[in-house]
Amino acid sequence: MKLHDLKPDPGSRKKKTRAGRGISAGKGKTAGRGQKGQGARSGGGKGRYFEGGQLPLVRRLPFKRGFTNIFRIHYQEVNLAALEDRFSAGDTVTPETLAAIGLVRDADKPVVVLGRGELTKSLTVHAHRFSKSAAQAITDAGGTTEVIPLAVTGARATVKRLRRQDLAKLTGDNS
Repeated sequence: MKLHDLKPDPGSRKKKTRAGRGISAGKGKTAGRGQKGQGARSGGGKGRYFEGGQLPLVRRLPFKRGFTNIFRIHYQEVNLAALEDRFSAGDTVTPETLAAIGLVRDADKPVVVLGRGELTKSLTVHAHRFSKSAAQAITDAGGTTEVIPLAVTGARATVKRLRRQDLAKLTGDNS
């Protein structure tokens, strides 16, 4: 077999239909578009979602595509294994110290301590949230956990209408 002997299998290649090339071609005159009307015109049609003027399904069911929760709090995660590696016994762990050694990106954003890994050292850990297993492991190792209250900012502060004393609890403000 030589290069000039190669050819595709019979029936695997089909010529493209060329519309509007005369009546003998089978798609002549109106070229498969029928007579007159919107579909016969250039640029005809109303788009993929048009349902004859009825509100389209994609607009009736926006929840099917999901939504963005404006109240969501994005926590920076730190595992117990990282605390075990980077801190010595008796140290105090705060978001500032975590940011200084590179375990979190921003000391001003909330931090959550998660329970992956072992902790054998006694540490005092300050964070905005602790998983149950992480809090248990820290206390079992002889350390203490302290929850830093979350500041209510942005959409949470403007939309949530809280009583003054409840807002003071969340922000840590006693005035």
